[in-house]
This record gives sequence, C-alpha cells and structure tokens, in this order.
Amino acid sequence: MKLGILTAPFPDTPLLEVAQWAADEAMGLLEIACWPASGGEARRYAGTSHIDCNGLSEGQAQEITGSLAELGVGISALGYYPNPLHADAAHREEVIPHLKHVITAAATLSVPVVNTFIGGDKSLNVDENWKRAQQIFSPVVGHAEDAGVKLCFENCPMIFSYDEWPGGHNIAYSPRIWRRIFDEWGDAVGMNFDPSHLVWQFIDQARFIKEFGPKMAHVHAKDVMIDRDKLYENGTMSLGMGWQVPRMPGLGDVDWPGFFSGLYRAGYDGPVIIEHEDKVFEKDDAAVKRGFLLARDVLQPYIK
Repeated sequence: MKLGILTAPFPDTPLLEVAQWAADEAMGLLEIACWPASGGEARRYAGTSHIDCNGLSEGQAQEITGSLAELGVGISALGYYPNPLHADAAHREEVIPHLKHVITAAATLSVPVVNTFIGGDKSLNVDENWKRAQQIFSPVVGHAEDAGVKLCFENCPMIFSYDEWPGGHNIAYSPRIWRRIFDEWGDAVGMNFDPSHLVWQFIDQARFIKEFGPKMAHVHAKDVMIDRDKLYENGTMSLGMGWQVPRMPGLGDVDWPGFFSGLYRAGYDGPVIIEHEDKVFEKDDAAVKRGFLLARDVLQPYIK
C-alpha cells in the first residue's frame, strides 16, 4: 500500500506545487482532480482541474509525468465525479464526453485508473436508474477497455443536502447494486471504495470488504461522524440529512483497524488516497494541509 491525497481541495494551486508539498509530507501518490478546464460543477469538492484532459498530447503527458517523477510522486488515478445519469439530458451530454476525455488522458499518461460516479436521477427509483445506467455506461466502459484503463465507481450515495433529495445523485451505494455492476461489466470496472459511506447506511464494513475487496482497485480514506442528536431529531428516514458529518480519518466513526485488516485479508495492496471533506479544516490552505497531515498520522501506521 501507499498513501496519497486527492488534489480537489487545492483548486487554485498548481499541480506541481501540490505534488511538492505532498512529497515533502510523505504522501507520494496523487489522485488528480480532472474536471473540465473550461469550468466544472459549482458544488463543494468539485470543479478542480489540475490536468486539462481535453486533447492532452503525448508531449504534455510526458512533461507532467516526468515532472512528478522528479519529485518522487506517482499518480494513483484521475478523478472526475459528475452525474452521468442526471435528469437533464443536456447535462448528461456535457459530462459524459468529458469523462471519455479523462479516460483517454489517463491512457496517454499511463495512469491505470479513472475514478467517477455512475450517478443517479434523484426522481427515479434505483431500478429505473439502473436501466439508464446500462444504456449510458456500456459504451463508456467499452471506451475504457479499449484504452486499457480501469473505470472505477465510488460507493457514495451523493445525498448530503435537499438539492439531492430524495434519491441521491449516485446509485452505486449498496451491495445489491454493486452485484449488478459486476454482473454487467465484470472486470472491466472496479470499485473506488470509501468506508465512510457505509457507516451512516449501517452497512457492515467487514462483510462489505469480504464480498467486494477483490473488486477494489482504488481506495479513499475519509471518515464520517454520526451526529447522534440530529439523528435522534430527524430519524433514519431523513437519509443522513444533517447527521452524517464528513471528517478527517481518525475523527469519526470508521473502524480503521478493521478497515485495514479487511483490505489486507482481501489481498488489496493498492493506493490509499486521503479525501478531504472536513469543514473544520477548510478555512484556508493551511487548514486544509493540517487536516491532511492529521489523517496521514492516523493512517500511516497501518501502511507497510
């Protein structure tokens, strides 16, 4: 295993500056955020473009990977997390071509993984969304296969606010859907596993890793705290609204010894990428870095 960071919290910092800092702090892998350079989504933790993937040339790719290699930094994946199943067809027609650009860029950079969401139309039920996913993603998965890139979906329900109510913006959150995904596309796709999304859904972490660990090609390290007072006030029917609180690893309810124990038993030996969505450490870049360093110190003893 090797520890790294997702670059999304540094939208205004050049990639090589982020890489230099990460290398200096013993986090030698980057999942590079690759939203469109022309402008991405306005939501939090989205929109950062550290590589312009539209038309990336071989020469540009060699310059990027060479500069990173000089710093001792590798690329675990390119990350682009839109909603390809959005209710608005015009929105889908905007984000799906860019996802293909990111896949092509990953191949040009010799990066083995692209992380994304399957997405979801919040007004449709899961089965209706799944039918749309089968139609939309089959050619995208084929494009990734042809490029020699593993397309990995994250297990995040994407329901943090009433903008995403009632069904969320990503259906790949439960074992039932993950079985469908792998039955449909097999080893052409993988999972980008984030344990925090299991906690508030009351999905057993050890059982989940035992079942899907062999399909995990990339891992995020993010924590979540259940605010028990707000859960009491709103109940589980509120679907986490206001009581699932993203935290840095070690500050929430994820069982980190169990997490690493399960991954090792499942044979996972890939990247562990810290994902920063903790409002306590967001005031400025210094606070963001402090959050990453705290997470590093919590996770590092488990990574050998």
